[in-house]
Amino acid sequence: MNKADLAARLSEHIGIPKKSAEDFLDAFETLVIRALVAGEEVTLAGFGTFSARVRAGRTGVNPQNPTERIQIPSVTVPKFKSGKALKDALKGKRQV
Repeated sequence: MNKADLAARLSEHIGIPKKSAEDFLDAFETLVIRALVAGEEVTLAGFGTFSARVRAGRTGVNPQNPTERIQIPSVTVPKFKSGKALKDALKGKRQV
């Protein structure tokens, strides 16, 4: 399912115009990104938590010249930790 499919299903599920559902998804995406950039976590109870983590720098190998070592810098990456309700739904223990 892509973003357009999600917007269509959301509009059908709650009975709003598709354009409003697309606007909602765009606003949600923007707010989550802004929060993560600011160093905050976004928690949706039962669904999960979005956070940003720093992946440490390390030494790697140049794939074009395997004898050459390269330094890979540290980088901030997004992380998602699923909540209990989501885990239970995927295990088949809970109906959605």
